Amino acid sequence: MSPALQGLLTILIGVSGCIGYFYFSNQFLDKVLFPATGKNAGRNINRANMVRPWLFLLPAMIALGLYLVYPVFATLWYSMTDRDAGNAFVGFDNYRQMFAQPKFWEAMNNNILWLIIVPAASTAFGLLAAQLTDRIKWGNFAKSLIFMPMAISFVGASVIFKLIYDTRPVDTNQIGVLNAVWLQFNGGVGSFLILRLIPAALVACFVAALAYVGYNIARKRLAPSHKQGSVFASIASAGLVSLCLVAVIIGLKGFFGLFTFDFPYGVPQTWLTTPTWNSILLMVVLIWIQTGFAMVILSAALRGVPEETIEAAIVDGANVFQVFFKIKMPQIAGTIVVVWTTITLTVLRVFDIVFAMTNGQWETQVLANYMYAQLFVANDWGVGSAAAIIIMLLVSPILVWNVWNVRKEMR
Repeated sequence: MSPALQGLLTILIGVSGCIGYFYFSNQFLDKVLFPATGKNAGRNINRANMVRPWLFLLPAMIALGLYLVYPVFATLWYSMTDRDAGNAFVGFDNYRQMFAQPKFWEAMNNNILWLIIVPAASTAFGLLAAQLTDRIKWGNFAKSLIFMPMAISFVGASVIFKLIYDTRPVDTNQIGVLNAVWLQFNGGVGSFLILRLIPAALVACFVAALAYVGYNIARKRLAPSHKQGSVFASIASAGLVSLCLVAVIIGLKGFFGLFTFDFPYGVPQTWLTTPTWNSILLMVVLIWIQTGFAMVILSAALRGVPEETIEAAIVDGANVFQVFFKIKMPQIAGTIVVVWTTITLTVLRVFDIVFAMTNGQWETQVLANYMYAQLFVANDWGVGSAAAIIIMLLVSPILVWNVWNVRKEMR
């Protein structure tokens, strides 16, 4: 049977099966289980109407249970068994073995670095693009260009940036854009300005923004007039403040490092093999993709800010920056949090970019790539499943926080 005919037959069977299920389940409900006849007709109609939504949801619930719930429990079981010993139960031995591996802690450290940089940079660039593109005539065209990377797969984007970071021998033409630009630096004033002063200014702004966010969260939680919320909200706030503090420390270290680092001018660099820098260059790929997503969501939120509040602020003498930071930002804070946490979920599950560009070599390992290496390269199902559980435990609180925040905004 040809693939085209097979696909058409699959569609016909699937659609016919759905139509048949809904039709016959309705008939069974209305004619057999709760017939609308006799002295109990009214009660049966009410009962049928109560059961009908669950009857329609049943196929989806079975599919979700089969493809989402069952794999979670199966993975948890595999993480506590030894496949080579006939799936014998070994308790937390696989977790102890995983925690003893340096590669796991390398992946954890890199994931923390990704969590600090990628959501913050993507949200900040998206917010900046949303604000600026709304002020120009060709803003819709600019938004289309910024959003375009969202249409590219992670692997496709990785291939593009791998060519940008490409390195050729010294005496040959560089096809990598980054090395072609790098070779123009010779240690003069331009090198100091572009490689040290401008990056240091950006890092300083990044550190100041994170310090401001952490300070505001801590101040609101510790204020005497603050109403105590749920335990989960308190834990989430404490986690965000801690994350901001870690980010500020790392940012300050990078700020001073930019003025002390000895740049090898005039020599092509193998960017993807240089520790720390290679991880940041991998993050650039995801930031490039996610900025478009952040821009679209935040642009819609900015357009929802009432014009009356902006006009009132301008009449009171507020400048452009005061209007943005004091009027607009507080009103779209909920949307910023949702965008931030959504990108954070993507970061925790990032695999394609690292696998396609470095495969976790040169100290670029992340949790998802570590899990893949243990499962399918080392064929260690126990440790691989344990890594999958760790990823799920890291993702779940952020997912719950996201859902809770969205429901809060809806209320």
